[in-house]
Amino acid sequence: MNIWLVMLIAGALTFLTRLSFIWMFGRMAVPPLVKRALDLVPPAVLSVIIFQELLIRDGKLALGLDNIRLLAGIVAVVAAWRTRSALVTIAVGMVALFLFKLVIH
Repeated sequence: MNIWLVMLIAGALTFLTRLSFIWMFGRMAVPPLVKRALDLVPPAVLSVIIFQELLIRDGKLALGLDNIRLLAGIVAVVAAWRTRSALVTIAVGMVALFLFKLVIH
C-alpha cells in the first residue's frame, strides 16, 4: 500500500508543478527573451538524450567503427538532411541499426 501512496503523491506533485507553470504563463506577460529561451529547451534536451545514446558505451566515449549506434545515427542524419522527413529519418535509422547489427555483430 505504501508504494501506491508514494506513486500517487509523486504524480500529484508532478502534475501540480507543471500546472503551476501553465497557469502562471496564462496569467502574466512573458518577456520575449524568456519565450526565446524556452523555445530552445526541447531541442537541447532531445540533443542530450540522442547524443548520449549514440556516443557513450559502457560509460566511455565510443567514436570507433564498432559503435553501430553511431554509424546508424550518421546514416539517419544523412537521411534527415536529404529528405527533411522525420518518419523517413526514423525508418532509415532503424533499418541501418538492424543491418549494422547483422553485419558487424
